[in-house]
Amino acid sequence: MEDIPTAPDFKALREMALAHVARFATTEHSLRQTLERRLRRWGTRAVHAGLPEEDAEATIRTLRPAVEDVIVAMTELGAVNDAGFARSRALNLTRTGRSRRAVAAHLATKGVDQTTTQEALNESLGERSDETAREAELAAALVLARKRRVGPFCRLDRPQEDPVRVMGIFARNGFSRDVVQAALEMDTEEAEDRIIAFRSRP
Repeated sequence: MEDIPTAPDFKALREMALAHVARFATTEHSLRQTLERRLRRWGTRAVHAGLPEEDAEATIRTLRPAVEDVIVAMTELGAVNDAGFARSRALNLTRTGRSRRAVAAHLATKGVDQTTTQEALNESLGERSDETAREAELAAALVLARKRRVGPFCRLDRPQEDPVRVMGIFARNGFSRDVVQAALEMDTEEAEDRIIAFRSRP
């Protein structure tokens, strides 16, 4: 029989958390999931080594408060900051061709709450109704157009894409019809200039 591995205590969980945040930008939710997976892996190894499954489950339950304490500690250190994560991710994803709606959906999967998401989008991309936000959305649509080689970036040596199919690409990525039409009708030089201007924003 194998030796039953020692259950991770606060110190061990904190070391795991520090190693994780050193490698990845993360949210409280994502860090919690990471530490929970570590507990589950310990439980699997412990049961394999001979610890009764109910004892492993009981130990994991007693360790969950330590996970929450670690998350608080990481937040106080500034290593985990949902608002900062959301602002940075919102801008980066938009620069890669994601719509505001797609960015919000992505942040939701990372466990960022709706209020923090909205504040991050407003701060990074502008409030939904203002010109800054429209420019950001248009630039993101243009980045996607360039990736898919449609609109201003279509190849002249190839047949034009079916307009319905092209609209579908943008709709699935969360762009509104008016933004898509503006992006597709733009000439190549202006489209490139807008992308460069947006990506140059601080």
